Formats: sequence, C-alpha cells, structure tokens
Amino acid sequence: MEKREEARAFLRAYFNENKKGDAAFRARWAEVRRDLSQRNHYEHTPEELAYGARIAWRNHGKCIGRLFWESLEVFDCRQVAEPDAIADRVDVHLRNASADGRIRSIISVFAPVTGEQVPAWIESEQITQYACHQIPGGGWLGDRQNIEATQIAKSMGWQPEGEPGKFDLLPWFLRDRQGRRIRYDLRPGSVREVDIVHPDRPGFAELGLKWYAVPVVSGMILTIGGVDYPCAPFNGFYMGTEIASRNFADVQRYDLLADAAQALDIVHSRFNPLWIDETLTELNRAVLHSYQQAGVTILDHHTAARQYMEFHAREQRASRRVAGDWRWLVPPQAHSAHDMFHMRMRNFHPVPNYYRNRGEDGLRLMPWYGDEYRRRPQIWKDRLMRRWKIWKRMAW
Repeated sequence: MEKREEARAFLRAYFNENKKGDAAFRARWAEVRRDLSQRNHYEHTPEELAYGARIAWRNHGKCIGRLFWESLEVFDCRQVAEPDAIADRVDVHLRNASADGRIRSIISVFAPVTGEQVPAWIESEQITQYACHQIPGGGWLGDRQNIEATQIAKSMGWQPEGEPGKFDLLPWFLRDRQGRRIRYDLRPGSVREVDIVHPDRPGFAELGLKWYAVPVVSGMILTIGGVDYPCAPFNGFYMGTEIASRNFADVQRYDLLADAAQALDIVHSRFNPLWIDETLTELNRAVLHSYQQAGVTILDHHTAARQYMEFHAREQRASRRVAGDWRWLVPPQAHSAHDMFHMRMRNFHPVPNYYRNRGEDGLRLMPWYGDEYRRRPQIWKDRLMRRWKIWKRMAW
C-alpha cells in the first residue's frame, strides 16, 4: 500500500512539474498500478529516473549545496549487474567527475530492488577513503573513521604500497547478489589528490597533508516512487570546512589541531583560549588555497551558506517547503554569521530521497502533501497516517 502511494505521488509530481498533462498521467498511472498489482514492482522510464534522482537531491534535508540540483548528471546503469562491470562503471564515474578539475555532479544508478531480490550494492561509505593503521605500541595512523574498513581490507589481502602512511587510499567493497564481499582496488589515475599547503606559512607543508578531489558517496540508497536503488554512487564537490574543520580537526578523524597550530606558529596554551579558532581559520585558508591553486572545484562556507539561502528563496517562490536539518546544514565555522543559523528548520523527510537504512534515517520517509491545499480534516488524516506508518515500521 505504501509503495502504491509513493508511486502515485511521484508520478503526479513528475507530470505536474514537467507539464505533461493529466491525460498522460492517468495513462501512466494505470500502467504502473497494473504492474504493482501483478508484480509489486514497476520500472521507471529513463526520464522518470533522471527526474527522481534530481528531486531526491532537492529533497535531502542534510545537504547545503542543493542550489545546483538541476545540474545533476544521471547515468542509467540499471542493466549493469555483474560486480566487475559495476567496478568498471565506478572507475568511469570517478574519471568523469574530476575531469580537468571542474567537478561535475554525477550519479550512476544501478539495478533496483525487485521483490525479495537485492542486487549487487556498494558496502563502502565512499569510493575514496583513507586507511587507518594501528601503530605498534598503541595509537593510530590515518583516518580513525576507517579503522574497521582498514582491518577488513587487510584481512582480504590488501596492503599499502611501501610503509603505512596517513593517506593510504583504501580499496572499496561491493556485495554481490549472494551477499559475498568483493574487494576492488582503486585503479591508477582514477583518483586525483590535492597537496595541502598554506599561502603564507611554508612550514605548514611539512605536515604532509592532502585530500582527494571528488567525494563519491556510495553508502546511501536512492528511493524514487517506492522503488529502492541500493547501488547509486553520487558526487558533488567539497565545501572547505568539510575537509579543514571536520576531516582534519575532528578527534575521531585526524585530530590535527595541535599539530597544525604548531606548524602555523600559533600559541597553543591556556593563556590563548582562541588558538583553536585561529587554527581552524588557517586550516580553511590552506585547504581553499590549495584546491584553487590545483584548479579543483571547492566552495568556502560563506558562499555555500549564501547559495543555500538563494535555493531556499527559489523553493519558496515555487510554493515548495524546504526540508532542512539544522545540525547538518549550518557550517561548522562562523555559525551565527550566516542567515541560516537563525532559521527554524524541519526535516520532514519527503520522497524521493537518499537514506542509509530504514531503521534510522529512512524510518520517516514518505510523501509530503504540505505544499498542496488540503482541507482541515484531510490535514488531520495526513498527520495520523504519518504517525501510523512510522509506528508500523519500527522494530518493536
């Protein structure tokens, strides 16, 4: 019943926004309804798939960069089912996305779930990740977020080239239709990395920092009109604070604040309580400078916040309410300097969307009717139905 409702809501939105007419909608809905009755599944047309992937980006409440949702390039790879063929397509995706440094937003959509049959899917959170090695005697070297992924890779025969370092590229993992884990090493030339240097402090380069140009998210499920696509890697481009303020500075990641302060000659003591703020600002300067010097697309957090406000205004002009998660959207630097810091936000989890699993962020995903005129009894009914769906999905 829920799949039928999501399918109808999606098709109604698709035909309305593309001005295809009510007669065309009724004909398509009759076809989809028949397929759902017979097989509990239906196939999206290439146009519906492209529209759905873009709307999923527009609806995702944790993304600040939605101003460019219409520019998403959608590659229909639903006929690519074998693991090695998927790996070939992922390699093409990486190369197409980075190109000459001007990052293209791309999604490659592979086979959907049909009935009880789950197709091959990518287990890694991102295609490109850095390893974390355990140091003899205690401690860790690398990205602490990937301790488990590194141990799995080593158990499957992977070893870094040469001595273990802070920025060893991990392989990525795919599960086939039987649930077997397959390791794929990143191919030479598929990943572009940027060395991080500071424009005014030459000594900063001694830290040996670098980061990859394109973040390809592969651990999320794309859901469109009641159909789930568990293998749909996509990428955008980085905002500077993601690398400088989070990846480099977070305790559970590289935890580099103290080392960066020393390299930047910033006094690190209790008599200078703002040393953390100074260090984070200079780390952001270094990341933005390095990416710009390398000709790789990146955005500073002030520009990103302004672009989000422009996206918000456009959606309001289109009579669409914007789903937003304040904790994810407000940049980790200079919070209150951005207009979005003072906004009230609500993530009402509309579909189409992206999610990680149905037990957490996917629990509340359902059609949103708040942009339509509805009489008060219908509004009350919608609220009750939302609560009933969430209650039914919970693992009691």
